[in-house]
Amino acid sequence: MAATQAFAVPAPPAASPEQRTGLDRVLASESLRTALFASRRIGFVTNFTAVTNDYRRAVDALLASGVNIVALFSPEHGLDGMAQAGHSAGPPVDPRVNLPVYDTYQLPDSQLDGMVTQADLDLLICDLQDVGTRFWTYPATMIACMRAAARAKLPFMVLDRPNPLGTEVAEGPVLDPRFTSFIGALPIPLRHGLTLGQLARLTAAYDRKHGLPTLDPQVITGACDHHGFIGQGSLWLPPSPNMATFATACVYPGTGLLEGTNVSEGRGTTHPFEMFGAPWIDGRLVELLRSMQLPGVFVREVSFIPTFGKYAGEPCRGGYLHVSDPTAFRPVRTGLSVIAALARLYPDDFKVLAPARASAPPALDLLWGSGALRLRLERHENVLALDERTILDPREIYPQVIFEHC
Repeated sequence: MAATQAFAVPAPPAASPEQRTGLDRVLASESLRTALFASRRIGFVTNFTAVTNDYRRAVDALLASGVNIVALFSPEHGLDGMAQAGHSAGPPVDPRVNLPVYDTYQLPDSQLDGMVTQADLDLLICDLQDVGTRFWTYPATMIACMRAAARAKLPFMVLDRPNPLGTEVAEGPVLDPRFTSFIGALPIPLRHGLTLGQLARLTAAYDRKHGLPTLDPQVITGACDHHGFIGQGSLWLPPSPNMATFATACVYPGTGLLEGTNVSEGRGTTHPFEMFGAPWIDGRLVELLRSMQLPGVFVREVSFIPTFGKYAGEPCRGGYLHVSDPTAFRPVRTGLSVIAALARLYPDDFKVLAPARASAPPALDLLWGSGALRLRLERHENVLALDERTILDPREIYPQVIFEHC
């Protein structure tokens, strides 16, 4: 009998130099770590999305390099990403490194301030993976923690990493400040075109303008030629249970708007946000969407049964977005086109969801950033008119300082 052959487990692919992050830059330079972290008690705003270019957890790698992290602060989905949307979970102590874990998700300022004080810190740092869409909650967590640091007169630092949708294009409406919420923390476009570090600098400028306690965050960048799409490269890993692939991130600024309607955005399927539908939709929807000749995407008719969320256990029909050219694809335009087609074809069935509370705006208003989309639907007006100027250059709509470090 032939001897059993031993197979080596292949190492994960390393990031290319242009994909290296602020974390990788810190880990590669002992002198930089000494300058930034020596003799400081550090709190770390992070979760499972913060990894090195060889997929080690950021907290493990920083501790192994001698950085004195004394507390962890986690966002939505928890430190390990186990919780579904709208929830956070996990033990109060990370058993792997025996550090306290503070759950920051949607906490009021007073509680967050208490956590920062209790941790007795000299520096608060943040490393999280953004997806480039305003209503993603990780930037809101970063902003809340940065503001808590400012109130505590505590230095704040971001270990930056690329925006998967790039920093060349912004799309969609700028948030009306009257609709500020945890899914809209700053007046920025729906697809904002910034990295997390750039968002931190924008927050500082915004808070200073409005008389809020302010600090200038220190942003540690990685490579500076990551303006365009990172694609499904080695830096991508699913940042939430419903953001499984880079394709999901591509469509999310558009189909995420369906969360404010009675159409399933695909939660409870293996491809949320890439597919959408409802029991009352038929083949006319995909036919109409194809006739619109939307750039960079092919729309395929699909049937599915969600396991949870809207229409759980019910057969649905709808569409599936196959992004063929991420550079040409315009997610906001596509999302508005889906909504326009639904309103045209199914006026008796398609609805905007009522507010969760009597005093709250409808979810669609919070997602869009104003009441403009909902009002057009209520008045049976053309919603595609809202897309007249959605393709924006981030360098024209943000202070130039945001781009100094790249």
